[in-house]
Amino acid sequence: MSPILKRCLHGCGTALAVAGIGFVGLRLSNQAAEIDFTRLDWVIWLAVIGLALVYGSANLLLAMAWRNLLDHFGIRASLHWTVRAYGISQIAKYVPGNLFHLAGRQALGLAAGLPGWPLAKSSAWELGLIAFTGALFGVLALPLLLAEFPTVAGLTLFVATIGGATALLWRFCSRPVAYAFDWYAVFLTISGLLFVILVELVSRGGQQQEIVPLLVIGAYVLAWLAGLVTPGAPAGMGVRELMLLILLNGMVGETDLLLAVLLGRLVTVIGDMVFLGIALALGQEAA
Repeated sequence: MSPILKRCLHGCGTALAVAGIGFVGLRLSNQAAEIDFTRLDWVIWLAVIGLALVYGSANLLLAMAWRNLLDHFGIRASLHWTVRAYGISQIAKYVPGNLFHLAGRQALGLAAGLPGWPLAKSSAWELGLIAFTGALFGVLALPLLLAEFPTVAGLTLFVATIGGATALLWRFCSRPVAYAFDWYAVFLTISGLLFVILVELVSRGGQQQEIVPLLVIGAYVLAWLAGLVTPGAPAGMGVRELMLLILLNGMVGETDLLLAVLLGRLVTVIGDMVFLGIALALGQEAA
């Protein structure tokens, strides 16, 4: 690949990252205006910062899963390069269209000399596999839809489903694909747990029903999945929040739920910026 083309591809990836940062700033500005800051004490603000750091670090699991998928398609990329490329391109998911982070990743991979077709297939598999993983979390939310369905039964079925899916992917796809699936499952579990913590914090002293963490995790991942598959919704903006308000209505007071949803978006946006910072701090290295 010629040096000029490499510079152009690097420039495209960087431009998409910059555009993503710009849209992040706009979204943060818009959502900040909707939060009643008088309800937020120092405990909640410290929690938001801490949860954002955890979420940003958890994004490393996504990069590791992508590396497994690259391995599945015959690309042996270093962990250093994979994390950097993933972190720089991932911020572009906030650009309207919800696909520019994939384009940025493709550009960075080509600039590093990786073959284009396996790169594209890894992105397609990433979308399909993470959506499949998210859909399985719907089992945890079954008691929200079927009042008589026991929460414990939902957890048992969920664990069995995750284990069975891992075994089937290992048997009929490859070991790297099974590993990627498990990384996605861990990432989504962490994301759901972070939202549970936010709900508990903003609901202190409220009169809502008892908060069941497993149900909240299931609802959160389903809402995340709805945002993922909605065309044109950058990073699921708006769609995820609406689904959470629908699924958790009744378990959490409306005002508390709205505040938790807005803070949850704040955590993920800041966390994505943290992950970008981690990626940039790694420095340039060959694939």
